[in-house]
Amino acid sequence: MVAVTRFDLIVLAWLLLAVAVFVALFFVTAPYGRHLRRVWGATLPARLVLLIMEAPSALVFAAFFAVGPFNGGATAWVFLVMWEAHYVHRAFVYPWTLRDARRRMPLSVAAMAIAFNAVNASLNGRWLFGLSGGYGTDWLTDPRFLCGAALFVTGFAVNRRSDETLRGLRRFGSAGYAVPLGGLYRWVSCPNYLGEIVEWLGWALATWSLPGLAFAVWTAANLAPRAHANHRWYRERFADYPAERRALIPGVW
Repeated sequence: MVAVTRFDLIVLAWLLLAVAVFVALFFVTAPYGRHLRRVWGATLPARLVLLIMEAPSALVFAAFFAVGPFNGGATAWVFLVMWEAHYVHRAFVYPWTLRDARRRMPLSVAAMAIAFNAVNASLNGRWLFGLSGGYGTDWLTDPRFLCGAALFVTGFAVNRRSDETLRGLRRFGSAGYAVPLGGLYRWVSCPNYLGEIVEWLGWALATWSLPGLAFAVWTAANLAPRAHANHRWYRERFADYPAERRALIPGVW
C-alpha cells in the first residue's frame, strides 16, 4: 500500500479547489479583457499586471530548482527549460506585445493570479527538485515523457500562433475587436486556450506527477469557462459569427 504524505494531501486539496473554481467560473466571468467590469475595483495597466502576476511562476520554480537536491541531471534541466519557456515568455515578453497600451486589469485579478502562480510553482518545483527522488536520464526516453513533451510543444506552438492571430487583428493603439480567422480559429473560438490546456496536459504526462496533474486540471478549470464566455460574447456581438465554430473543442463544445 502506497503511503499518502502531507504533501500529497495538500495537492489533493488543491485539486478539489480547482473543481470548485471550475464550477464558479461558469457563473462569474473573470473581469479582464473584453469582460472587464469596474465593480472589481482599482485597475492598473494590463502590461504591468501581466508582468507581476506571471513572474512568480518563473521565479519561484527557478528558486526550487536552484536549491533542490535533485537539480543536477539532464532531466531536471529539461523540466526547467520547458517550464521557463512558457513563463518567461508570459511574464517578460508577452505583455510588451500587446498593441493597446491603454488596456487595464483589476488589481484583484492580479492578487488572485499571484497567489495561484506562487502555489502552483511551489508544488511543481518542490516535487520535481525536492521530493521526487530525481528523474534519471533514462526518463527522457520513456514513452510517457516523449508523449508528454510532444503534447507540450504542440500546445505551446498552438498557443503562441493563436495569440499572434489575435494580435494581428488590431492596429497599434486600437481597442476594438474583430472575428479571428484562420488556423484553429476555423473550428474553435479560443484555440489559444486549447493550446495552453494541451501544453499542461503534456506537462502532467511528461512529469508523471500529482502536482503536474493538478496544474493541468487547474488550467482547464480556469480556461474552459473563459472559452465558453468568449464564445458566447462573439456570438452575441457578431451576427455573422461562424455557426460551426465551437468554444474550445472542435466539433464538440
